[in-house]
Amino acid sequence: MSAIGQCFLAFLFGSVVGLLVQRSRFCNTAALRDAMLFKSYRNTKALLVAMIILTIGFTGFISIGEGNPMSFDVGLNQIMGLFIFGIGMVLAGACTVSTWVKSGEGDVGAMWALLFTFIGMFLFSMFWSANFWPPAPASMTGAPNLEALQFGHANAKTLQERFGIPAIVFGSVQALVLVAIYRAILRKEHKQKNA
Repeated sequence: MSAIGQCFLAFLFGSVVGLLVQRSRFCNTAALRDAMLFKSYRNTKALLVAMIILTIGFTGFISIGEGNPMSFDVGLNQIMGLFIFGIGMVLAGACTVSTWVKSGEGDVGAMWALLFTFIGMFLFSMFWSANFWPPAPASMTGAPNLEALQFGHANAKTLQERFGIPAIVFGSVQALVLVAIYRAILRKEHKQKNA
């Protein structure tokens, strides 16, 4: 496919996804926040369905040898960064995708959140290139790297490699757990309606 064809397909796909996100009011932050604070599970159910589809699809591709799984270090730096990012999403009132949608609709608060998201990305890119945290050579040895506070290493084996069981088996177990959570939410909503 030509570069123009690829650009057109990317534009078409992005437009369809953007329309679906805007019309459905889907938000990752709302999926968790609303379930915990307001006992509203509309976005939570959508998130669970997406996770089920992606889990089966991803592990299916990995099982047949397709795809390119990424390996990366996991440490306290990711946990702290995700925690701070999560607080920012809750304060902004939306996830990054919903912030884009709300900005497009003219929400000034979302525009400010998006602006500072870009500023944060720019500042982090300067920090990242200067310091490269965690230091790659030190974390690729397989030995514990206490300086980088690493929990795992990029050369760790996957469950599929370690046990010789296709990834789709582990994906199916995870999908069944997600289906059980989805059904529990449906039962809870049914009880709330009948109460």
